[in-house]
Amino acid sequence: MSKEFKIYTKTGDKGTTSLIGGTRVSKTDLRIECYGTVDELSSWIGLIRDQDINNKLANALIEIQDRLFTIESHLACDTKNYKNPLPVISENDIKFLEDEIDSMNEELPLLRSFLLSGGNVIVSYCHIARTICRRAERLVIQLDNKHNIDPIILSYLNRLSDYLFILSRKIAKDKNAHETLWKPRL
Repeated sequence: MSKEFKIYTKTGDKGTTSLIGGTRVSKTDLRIECYGTVDELSSWIGLIRDQDINNKLANALIEIQDRLFTIESHLACDTKNYKNPLPVISENDIKFLEDEIDSMNEELPLLRSFLLSGGNVIVSYCHIARTICRRAERLVIQLDNKHNIDPIILSYLNRLSDYLFILSRKIAKDKNAHETLWKPRL
């Protein structure tokens, strides 16, 4: 890093931060919780990508992390005060996830029960990412009730959790990991 760019600004020392557009809000603001959770999700996806998985899956995860950064920019933007264009997220991004899901799912045995998370460390990482994705989705729904959030963001997060579930199954198959079916006690 150059001398001109310092990572610390000291502007958040009292518990506030700036949205894109300059509006200062509490670090407990729902917007911050939303994009912070998406950032947490992206970090877990990075951990999955760093495991012993094939290049096609790793490249798809890079694309997903890129899209999550775009989503974060939208969630962090105060559109009342910021008029510049933001990176675009589109239906094509959702189609990408759906195509990846369909491609992986073709190789998998039919599932007729819920699965218990686990069976392999990478599979477990996928399930952790999936649950964080679901939390991000719930938080963005709350945010949408206060601020109009682009519906494509909600669709993307919903589809991404599906992708992460199928990814866990694909990796379980690739690693010859046992999938443990949930057997409810009735």
